[in-house]
Amino acid sequence: MSVYSVDFDGYLCTDAWPEIGPPRMAIIEHFKALRAQGHKLILNTCREGAALNAAVAWCASYGLHFDAHNANLPERIVEYGGDCRKISADHYCDDRNYWLMPEGD
Repeated sequence: MSVYSVDFDGYLCTDAWPEIGPPRMAIIEHFKALRAQGHKLILNTCREGAALNAAVAWCASYGLHFDAHNANLPERIVEYGGDCRKISADHYCDDRNYWLMPEGD
């Protein structure tokens, strides 16, 4: 089982801040499949408050659910003996890194 830290704006949807852009369905479907396989997902976004709630609801409308939002998983806090500011994950998935971006985007 792996933990994936997943960005929202510019990754799960096209960047339209403060609005929510159109979905990137290939990426959404990929993470839905990973979660169905038992992997853990953390929504890691700069959004907070109402904007975060809107992003979580938007993801849920596409069937994409997360194990945490802008927070470490409880089991990682126990494993490492504390809750640091950095999200603890095995994979960091963001529009500013290299992986799983559709061609042309």
